[in-house]
Amino acid sequence: MTTSSSPAETARRSRGRPAVPLDRILATALRLVDEEGAEALSMRSLAQRLESGTATLYRHFGNRASLVTHVIDRVFGEVDLDPRALAELSWDQACRTIARSMFDTLGRHRNIAPLLMERTPTGPNAMVLRERCLAVLLDGGLPPSVAARAYATLARYVLGFAIQLAGSGGDVEQERASAHFHDVSPAEFPATLAVADSLPVPLADEFAFGLELIVNGLRAAGPAT
Repeated sequence: MTTSSSPAETARRSRGRPAVPLDRILATALRLVDEEGAEALSMRSLAQRLESGTATLYRHFGNRASLVTHVIDRVFGEVDLDPRALAELSWDQACRTIARSMFDTLGRHRNIAPLLMERTPTGPNAMVLRERCLAVLLDGGLPPSVAARAYATLARYVLGFAIQLAGSGGDVEQERASAHFHDVSPAEFPATLAVADSLPVPLADEFAFGLELIVNGLRAAGPAT
């Protein structure tokens, strides 16, 4: 003899685990990447962190790629840029500000850069950031084709340094490398020894120096002054 379940009982069984808010999912996913690296992010590992099941995640994301897109966009949402403050800057100052803000944000999430290599950011926060940077370049007098390439160059530049942040050895590694450059043979490496006091260049200094070269190059491309 069988008994039929009530509609309420059937609904409870079909719903399974309770839904997890999207904001909590993304915060947990980003924390997972920060602590264990980009390669650790999977639907299964995230579900375990949430103490839930993968079905909970599939309510929000069709696959891992969709999850990655949302996590990346959450990071872009942390880039601190005030449109009114940008409007008061010259185009080259605004470029520096945008690039440094992006670099600082990625510096707080040093393991996120490999995920950025997987796909072009197209989430709402990434789109707003791209729009602001392109507007700065266009308002500065760059032709559209040059502005597009300039933005791509700046974005790739920031990403390249962000990847290096993940593998940075810190002060100890800097001191070890500096000692090595000072100990080279003067006969074999005279140029290296001549600049040994400045080697290795700290990553932040290298970033700032290269950014100036890019901005100066863009200025030479013909924007209005």
